[in-house]
Order: sequence, then structure tokens, then C-alpha cells
Amino acid sequence: MQKRILVIGATGQIGIELVLALREKYGNENVIAADIRPDSTGLLGEGPFVTLSVLDKEALEETIRTQGVTEVYQLAALLSATSEKNPVLAWDLNMNGLLNILELAKHDGPLRKVFWPSSIAAFGPTTPRHQTPQTTVMEPSSVYGISKLAGERWCEYYHLKHGTDVRSIRYPGLIGFRSEPGGGTTDYAVDIFYHALKSGSYTCFLSAETELPMMMMEDAIRATISIMDAPAEHIRIRSSYNLAGVSFTPASLARAIQCHISHFAISYQPDFRQALADSWPCSIDDSAARTDWGWSPAYGLERLVEAMLEGVRAKISG
Repeated sequence: MQKRILVIGATGQIGIELVLALREKYGNENVIAADIRPDSTGLLGEGPFVTLSVLDKEALEETIRTQGVTEVYQLAALLSATSEKNPVLAWDLNMNGLLNILELAKHDGPLRKVFWPSSIAAFGPTTPRHQTPQTTVMEPSSVYGISKLAGERWCEYYHLKHGTDVRSIRYPGLIGFRSEPGGGTTDYAVDIFYHALKSGSYTCFLSAETELPMMMMEDAIRATISIMDAPAEHIRIRSSYNLAGVSFTPASLARAIQCHISHFAISYQPDFRQALADSWPCSIDDSAARTDWGWSPAYGLERLVEAMLEGVRAKISG
């Protein structure tokens, strides 16, 4: 059966990269990009694009039915820092968007498989911070984290109750250069490269030694496609899988950048995002993902920094 894939939230940081990777693998015509806003980057012009809100269940159902969509990647969400500024909207989008997709997936239609991303924000200040286990205490203190934890429970519920083939991973902080930062607490690790190349200095909104799990976008996209391609019997966890790449602090990232840009300087002015970061893990145990569907990251800190500098430099000069 030919895959027909719908990516909702396609113009976001993850969405753009995921659409491009899926189109390369399955063909432009078989991957439909969808968002409530147009693609300002021009990167998604090689295949179908629809203007669509995940909160509009009727339009969503019509798109899935008329396009014969077999798989949905539901990425539309407000991220951590943005959610704190508008918690009611964040809950509505992050929760009801997922529920709309899960409801459509349980009906007798073409939709057979769903991907929905969770996050390390689903953990909280009582969670073990080092090598955070797959199954552990989860008491998130942010609006974003609360919605992610609730979403994980809904995913598992729909799988157990309705047999829905829903798959999820807990993204760490994601680092890529093709789209602008989207309002996340870990976005300093993207923004810092633009400042390093443009001005040679950066003021970080987290403290120097705030260690967080991070991941190069290419690794995250590869993990996302890998879990969706894995045989259903290999997916033992239907809430969300831990996923790890590389953990670092703003200070260690700055030192790695200084190996390439010797004059780069960083200063620190922590804001409200510091409290969010302090409630999240420092490092992640992702042994379940490695065992169940063969996950393994390709990027360490040095390779990540080299790739980001090259990508951001090309974007700025282009």
C-alpha cells in the first residue's frame, strides 16, 4: 500500500526538516505539508501544501479522507517558553490537536498510523536528573510539560483501548539551522550560532552551567522516521520513548564554538526560562529505544558545532 503522509505543523523547526526528509524517501507527491501559516522559507514548494488547523476537526477529517492519508505526523504545538505566556491557548492546541488526530485514527478510514512528539519537558523537578530512566517520576511544572505528559497518557490509552498505532519519542532540545528558533527553552543552542557568526557575541538566557540533553536535527529526523518505519511488534512503549543525543552546557557549547571563532564571547542573563531548564533532566537513558528499534545518535558536540556553523554561515551569506 502506497504511503500518503500528512505533516501538520510543517513550517515549524521540526516540520520543515521532516517534510524534506520524508519527500526524499517517499516522493514529493506522497507527503502533504500542512500548517495554519504559509511557508515563508520556500523550502516546501516541491510538493503539496494545504492551509490547515489541527483544531479544525472537520477540515482535518476531509483532508485525510480526500487525500487518502495513511500516516499523520502531528507536530503543531506551542513550545515551552511561549506556552508559559499563553497557557490556555497552549493547552487547547497541544491537547485538542492530538485528540482530534487520535479520534480520526480510531475510525474506519485510511489513517493507520500516528506520530506525536513528546519532550523532556514532560519530566519535572522530582525526576532523577542524571541518566533519567524511561519509566520514572514525572511531575512537570510547566504548561508545556503538563500537556506533553497528558498527551503521552492519551497515546497509550488510545493504543490500549482502540488499537491505535500511535508512536512517540521524547525529544531533547533540538538544534537545526533551516528554520528560526520557535520559542523553546533550549533555543539558545540555535540562536547562539547566528550571534557567533554575525556579531561575535551572545547573551544567554540560561546560566553558564545549565546542562541539558540536546540533539542535532538530523538525528531527530532520523529517529522520527525510524520509529515510524519499525514493525509494530517492536514498539513496546506506546506512551513515549526516551531519546538522547549529547548533553552540554551553554559554557561548554561556547568553548566548542571558540575553537572555530576564537573571538566569540558569551555572557549570561538568566530569565524565566532558567526555572524551566532547572526542572528538566541533564542526561537521558534511551536504552529502550536502542533495544526496541535500533536507535543510535550520529552527532556528538564537535560534529554538531561544525555542522551548525557551516549551515548557518551558508544561510546568512545566501
